[in-house]
Amino acid sequence: MNKPFILVVEDDKPIRNLITTTLETQGYKYHTAETGEASIIEAVSRQPDLIILDLGLPDMDGVDIIKKVRTWSTIPIIVVSARSEDRDKIEALDAGADDYLTKPFSVEELLARLRVSLRRIRYDNEKLPKEASSFINGHLKIDYAAGCVWLDEEEIHLTPSEYKLLCLLAKNVGKVLTHNYILHEIWGIYPYDVSALRVFMATLRKKIEQKSSQPKYIQTHIGIGYRMLQVSEDN
Repeated sequence: MNKPFILVVEDDKPIRNLITTTLETQGYKYHTAETGEASIIEAVSRQPDLIILDLGLPDMDGVDIIKKVRTWSTIPIIVVSARSEDRDKIEALDAGADDYLTKPFSVEELLARLRVSLRRIRYDNEKLPKEASSFINGHLKIDYAAGCVWLDEEEIHLTPSEYKLLCLLAKNVGKVLTHNYILHEIWGIYPYDVSALRVFMATLRKKIEQKSSQPKYIQTHIGIGYRMLQVSEDN
């Protein structure tokens, strides 16, 4: 299998060199851009498999780049930024970023986030066409046509809201979904009531997680949102 092609958008030379050296060591193909304008041109012309994006570019805010890319592509975007406030993370994720990594970061964490996003690409490209009417993740199965959910071959009963919540997470497996995004997609709530979401998430987890202290399927990003983890059947 060919290694994915990655576009690195970063104007800070030492950090750009760290990222590209890491990618090169792992055998990934890549190209770089140092400005927002150049990044959009490269994204359109080269059609990369994934974008690693800094938000603080000299000519354009990274959030605006995310919004532009999202008008024509669902390519995974991993933000790597010095902005560490929750509101900055939420703004980028709500704009369409798939993940958010705060500087300074470890090479190991960058590679882990990269693998998560690339697994989602493989899932979208390989599994969904074959299983358009269902979702299988480890021992969890959703039959969209029947509106049923199974865990370890045993059907579990969910409320309508729990079912919609689980389906939304499943259809975005590997991607961080913000509280606001989830509430808007499922209930169309405004102003957003995060406390209500937490209640539904807690009841859903009790039904699908064997150990609430060690979640296997749904990962919490404190102050930001949730992510459906992709797991293997034997893990």
